This record gives sequence, C-alpha cells and structure tokens, in this order.
Amino acid sequence: MQTKNRKKYIFQFFLVLSGLLVHCFADAQNSRMALHKPARNLIWPEKIEMEVSFLSDTICAGRGAGTRGGVEAAAWIARKFDKAGLMKFGDTWSKTAISSNGTACHNVIGFLPGNSKDHRNSYIIIGAHFDHLGTIGEKFYPGADANASGVVALTSLAEMLSMTRSIGKTYGSNIIFVGFDGYEMDMAGSYGLWNMISEGRLTDPVSGKAITRSQIGLMINIDLIGSTLSPLNEGREDYLIMLDGKSGRSAYRDMLNSCNSMYEIGLDLGFSYYGSENFTKLFYRLSDQRVFVDNRIPAVMFTSGITMNNNKTWDKASTLNMEILHKRINLIYHWTIMML
Repeated sequence: MQTKNRKKYIFQFFLVLSGLLVHCFADAQNSRMALHKPARNLIWPEKIEMEVSFLSDTICAGRGAGTRGGVEAAAWIARKFDKAGLMKFGDTWSKTAISSNGTACHNVIGFLPGNSKDHRNSYIIIGAHFDHLGTIGEKFYPGADANASGVVALTSLAEMLSMTRSIGKTYGSNIIFVGFDGYEMDMAGSYGLWNMISEGRLTDPVSGKAITRSQIGLMINIDLIGSTLSPLNEGREDYLIMLDGKSGRSAYRDMLNSCNSMYEIGLDLGFSYYGSENFTKLFYRLSDQRVFVDNRIPAVMFTSGITMNNNKTWDKASTLNMEILHKRINLIYHWTIMML
C-alpha cells in the first residue's frame, strides 16, 4: 500500500513540476517577445516596399557611384540614420572613398554605442552597398534587389537595434552602420572604410579614440536579399542564405537556427551557395565583406542569391516579395542581438 501511495505522490510531483516548467518556458517566451515587440513594430511589409521603391525609382536614377542619383540615395540613408538616433563620425554622415578610376564615392556611416561595462573595446560593423549601375545611355537600372533591398534591411536594423537599446537591452559591442558606395567600382567603399580603420582615421564618436582592427569582432554584410527566385528547396520561397566562410557547423549558424525557431520566423535556411563548395567560396568573396575577410576579420553575408533579374532594367520593387523580406530582416535583427 505504501509503495502504491509513493508512486502516486511521485507521479503527482512530476506532473506539477512539468506544469511549472511549461509555465516558466511560456513566461520566458512571452518576455522575449515583449522585449522585441517595439523594434519589430517599426517595420512592416508595406513600409519596406515603399522604401525599396524610392531607392529604385528614377529619382535615384539607378544610384550610380558619383552621380546625382547616388547622392540622393546617400542623403536618404543619412536621414534614416539620423531618425534612428545614430551618431555621426565627425561633422558629417558621409566619408569619401576614391575608386581606382578616380571617382569620389561617399560612404554613409552611423554609430550606435554599446552600453555594457565592457563595450568600449568591441565593435561590430553592419553594411550594405547602396550604389548600382545607374543609367547607361537611355537604359535605367533600378537595382531593387541589387541592392536597395539590402539598404532597406540596413536602415531597418539601425532603427530596430537603436529602439531595443533605448528600452534597456544591454549591448556588449558598439555598432558601426555603413552604407557602402562604389561597390560597382571594385568595392571602393568597403576598401575605403578599411583604409580609414587601418590608418587610424576612424575615431569613436564617444571616446574620441581611433578604432583599431583588433577591436572589430564581426562584419555583417547584406547583399541581394529581396528575391525569392532562387529557392534552396522546391516550393519554399521563404528562404535565407548565410555565408560565413566556414565548412560544417559554426556558432553563427547554430545561433541563426536557434533564432529562427525561438522567434517563430520559420525561414528555410542555407549555409552554402546551393551545395557547391567552390561557388560558395567564390560568392563569399564577391561582396563588401571581402576586404575584412582578407584581413582576418570574421564576416558573414546574408543574401537570397543571384537571380536572372540582377543587373537588369526590370529589377524593380514589384518583382520582390516584401512579406518574405520582412521576415528576413526580423531574423537578422534577432541574430545580431545575440552577437552583441
């Protein structure tokens, strides 16, 4: 009889314990969601579509480096950084980089300081190039996917990360946001930024000290992130590719998988360029993270892959899926929070 009662009490104990664990998990999940709700409310598919449409409209004329349309796009990014509450590096948002053919390119750079005890010596760079082919002869190249999509992701992240910091989230690293100019001119913008760092010309707006290469913990690059035309698996338009230069598992990949599940985003994730090791290595070096990789700075690239629309006159906002782009931005936001 005593044995039977003991089993009954043990069963009831574990039943109560499991209920408490479920309740605690639910509370933790609700707490996580509540923390990020203000930031996630800052962006929605219609807003993203409006911003991609502006950057790929005739007013920006294809955003050619060194052109009036490129300057218009740079000014738009600067306004977005200012609205997000970022700090300037010096007196202006713009920093000049000279391309190999002598064209003056204008990176747009903003700063969000960390707020932990140890943040002073750590920096993360988040970048996306805003220039495109411009107008060649009578042909206008909108560049909605390439790379207005990445620029809108960049400015959205600036707004979201600034908001979450303002409501009490602790960031262990400072964040440098960069709209790169001159990608179409041998990546003049990203090389220009690297030259500023290596020559001690990029100074922390808060401390006034030069930012050194050893203090940069990670470079995040966003390029071609708006398309659904190159899915990883048939029937799954809701995908995202992250390239980190690693073979096999990595902490970056594990964290992206975790955030994808934890925050119920549910994208189809890939970590190579369609299963090709050689093409993955090649594609990993075809964008603005290259100079950082070459200087042994950890770097990741987020992309939806190359499509037949890229560098075409019909690469317009109407060809992109804004609902899925919205999901991609949210996932990158959550992943970046974990990197801080």
